[in-house]
Amino acid sequence: MFIIAGLGNPGKEYRNTRHNVGYSALDVFASKYGIRVEEEKFKALIGKGVANGQKVILVKPLTYMNLSGEAIRAVCDYYKIDVESELIVLYDDIDLAVGQLRVRPKGSAGGHNGIKNIIAHLGTEVFQRIRVGIGKKPPRMDLADYVLGHFSKEEETAEKEAYEKVSDAILMLMDGQIEEAMNQYNRKVALTEEPSKEE
Repeated sequence: MFIIAGLGNPGKEYRNTRHNVGYSALDVFASKYGIRVEEEKFKALIGKGVANGQKVILVKPLTYMNLSGEAIRAVCDYYKIDVESELIVLYDDIDLAVGQLRVRPKGSAGGHNGIKNIIAHLGTEVFQRIRVGIGKKPPRMDLADYVLGHFSKEEETAEKEAYEKVSDAILMLMDGQIEEAMNQYNRKVALTEEPSKEE
């Protein structure tokens, strides 16, 4: 069994914002496998189903981004999963170009408050994650305003393509192919972007 969690903020005003790409990527994966993420439990929306022959629990925390760990810890405890091998977290990254992915088996929070809270609640940095690039904020723009803003039409197209890749990468992680997924998806999509600070 795998728990796949997409991070974001609940509420219509946050829908499709940069900070909610975790939710959006999870929605694409859910629709591919006919999973409804609608049951409210563990301070999250939960959906149960099967993907690629494996049982999956899809999770969208309702705690708001900075407290994501509360919901994820509760779900992981209830289903008694091994977080190091059976948890996959999807979230946004301002250090990656729009539409670029970065797959990792572990790592620090890298300044992401949602991941910081998950690490604090789980007591480990070792869990698989897929980061989706949302692009660097413009100079002089407030970070909160930027991540809670919406994508341009062109960026939306790039993000939708990225969500399809996220779904494929999830299947590879579920199949134990973390190295292959990293080799396939951890490539630059824009030469003008700086590499992630975690590198």
